[in-house]
Amino acid sequence: MRASLLAGTLALASCAMSVQAEPDTEPHLTHNVFFELKDKDETAVQSLVDACYEYLAPHEGIVYFSAGPRHTDYKREVNDLNFDVALTIVFEDTAAQDAYQVTEPHLQFIEEFNENWASVRVFDSLAPSGSD
Repeated sequence: MRASLLAGTLALASCAMSVQAEPDTEPHLTHNVFFELKDKDETAVQSLVDACYEYLAPHEGIVYFSAGPRHTDYKREVNDLNFDVALTIVFEDTAAQDAYQVTEPHLQFIEEFNENWASVRVFDSLAPSGSD
């Protein structure tokens, strides 16, 4: 009886490991953008956050979207304080992110708001599609 239970448990564990090892879809693309503004006034910061939601959130292929101001109370040694607004978009795949880059709302967002950007840093990474 114990041998049967052990064999069954090992078989299930083996199946679970093979499912995790072989994802059936392309990984998501995580697109992180950090804006440092010239005008750091609270109104200017909130204006950019609002614009992110207006222009950038309603796109096909987005799995997760978030935009917000830097948490100004966090000033630990490990915190990078060189940004005012953070944008995180997780796309279904690389193709969805590529399509987003050339959409009219994305290009309009850049055109309308780039004058107040002191710097923009972009970090793109892959995430397993099973993590959403």
